[in-house]
Amino acid sequence: MEKKIIKDRGSVFCNSGSWKRLEVILEELQPSKVFVLTDENTKVHCFPYFLKHFSHDTKLEILTIDAGETNKTIASCNYLWNQLSNLGADRKSLLINLGGGVVTDLGGFVACTYQRGIEFINIPTSLLAMVDASVGGKNGVDLGVLKNQVGVIKNPKAVLVDTEFLKTLPQEQFISGRAEMIKHGLIYSEEYLQRVMRFDTENTTDLVWESIVIKNDVISLDPFEQGLRKTLNYGHTLGHAIESYCLRTNEKKTLLHGEAIAIGMILATYISNRLVQFPKEKLHEITAHILDTFGKVEFDKNDIDEVIKLLIFDKKNRNGKIQFVLLENIGSYKLNCTVPDALIHEAFKFYSNY
Repeated sequence: MEKKIIKDRGSVFCNSGSWKRLEVILEELQPSKVFVLTDENTKVHCFPYFLKHFSHDTKLEILTIDAGETNKTIASCNYLWNQLSNLGADRKSLLINLGGGVVTDLGGFVACTYQRGIEFINIPTSLLAMVDASVGGKNGVDLGVLKNQVGVIKNPKAVLVDTEFLKTLPQEQFISGRAEMIKHGLIYSEEYLQRVMRFDTENTTDLVWESIVIKNDVISLDPFEQGLRKTLNYGHTLGHAIESYCLRTNEKKTLLHGEAIAIGMILATYISNRLVQFPKEKLHEITAHILDTFGKVEFDKNDIDEVIKLLIFDKKNRNGKIQFVLLENIGSYKLNCTVPDALIHEAFKFYSNY
């Protein structure tokens, strides 16, 4: 059966259905120009596969940025806005974002703001982008090392998922994407969580699609993050702060998004156990699985203090108060929780000593 989610905007199509839908969209839009945004890696490893499936007679203009989170900036936007302008892009142009989460986040923001908005399509090429970044309409850039501080919410015309692109990924990028799938299981479905934890014996396309369906179910009920959608930030309050800290300090290895979120989920699950009685045996099961999958990063007291300082920039904060998403059980959540710094230190100690 064809895997697809049909919506007014942001419909999602999978594998062979993706390329058929691309042709339908191009016929419908009749764009004046088509631009494809890649990074230096997806231009080499993914663009040739894209070209094999692009049968429309429209001429393509290729835009390329350097790879990596450090390029998800307003400076990169400025470069791309100028490129679009110099190449004659107008309001009838189409931007296709072919890449991982940096490309889809950045490209979506560029499209939403160039000439007050042109159409865009996301074709995610990383596991993380397929199950998370490209779905849900969040487009934006970082502010220095602070994650996703500038952006807009607008769904792409469509999201086209082809799991063949996963064969192009380095192993660490592939593993990074599993963090968001674990999160979807934690917030939504124990049965799905158990299947993700058996990842190597499951059908990858089925797991990817189920993750997309879970995220779509959540955002359909709460598109502007007033309540339920906040659960998609599980593990992200500390995870984003850890990611930002590792980006800015030379003494720490820069972490991929999923690597930082994996740590954040262990910390959030420990805090959930202490504050809202998340079951202890499940805390240990989840911690053991995440550490087995992602390994461990060392943090000293100074590192932890610096991570805590970065929490003031979290987008969920209200009236200066840091607000955590916690879990009472798998699929049962509590929003807008305050957590004392001492408990955060305790959670890091649990992580370090496990």
